[in-house]
Amino acid sequence: MTDGPVPAPVPAVTPTLVARLGPAVADYPPGSVFGPRDAGTYEFVWLLHGSARWICGDLTVPLTPSALLLVRPGMRDTFHWDTRRPTRHAYTHFRLSPAAPGARPPDDTDWPVVRNLTGRGDPMTALCQYLLTLGAARPPDWERHAAETLRLLLLTFVQGPGPTAVAHTLPEPLVAMMDTVRARWSDGVARPLALEELARAAGVSESTLCRICRRRLGVGPVEGLERLRLARAEPLLWLSNLSLRAIAVQCGFADAYHFSRRFRAVYGMAPSAFRAVPPESAPPSPVANGPLSALRALVPPGHPVR
Repeated sequence: MTDGPVPAPVPAVTPTLVARLGPAVADYPPGSVFGPRDAGTYEFVWLLHGSARWICGDLTVPLTPSALLLVRPGMRDTFHWDTRRPTRHAYTHFRLSPAAPGARPPDDTDWPVVRNLTGRGDPMTALCQYLLTLGAARPPDWERHAAETLRLLLLTFVQGPGPTAVAHTLPEPLVAMMDTVRARWSDGVARPLALEELARAAGVSESTLCRICRRRLGVGPVEGLERLRLARAEPLLWLSNLSLRAIAVQCGFADAYHFSRRFRAVYGMAPSAFRAVPPESAPPSPVANGPLSALRALVPPGHPVR
């Protein structure tokens, strides 16, 4: 069992569009070939219709409309477009420079070559579409908006688009466990789940699940989920008129007394006092930056009811 690769870091960089090279769309007749060419800039490529094979040295990558390709400067590559039907692909060329004067250029050695575009809800899909909209409409100051969009797209591409990327860093039993938690919490109520049910969902024994959680998360599975449930109370306390009893129910606690007792044990203050504290001065969330943040990324946010 492996945890998977850790996403490569992205330094602070400033993208600059290459004039007349996107964001735009190009159409190729069946059987077209482009290359070999020596890439002089970065280039994002994504297909809208058809398919292709991208070849770079010993690497061959099949491309479909569900793939986003990043070509890096210095690559010698060739595109073989669909042999049976026309291919339409979108592209944008850009250069990267350090955001801070005197900083070193980015080390892109370990950056991925291709990522999946999963469609609805995928930030990279939306960012790619927005780039094409900017390139076609060209509203005032569109180049600056495109550069900012490119920066966010590159960051997301390199580090991963979110929960799916996070899942690759977690042991498989924890990902399977959180699939069940996500289903049980899908209506916005963060119900408690017994250890037996969590272990069954994870496909391991209760003792094995506890051992994995303590080694990876620092707490047992039931306690870890309780902290996720308590963290869901934060926006309800600050951004709703719900009573403590209603918040307790929404976060899976039997009553306001039990909720308040557990909240105080974790946050160091009663929820009523927490409600009166400005967010920037409040005690830190138990799942904000630690290992439990990886679990939180795998469950949908709550649905506050005002």
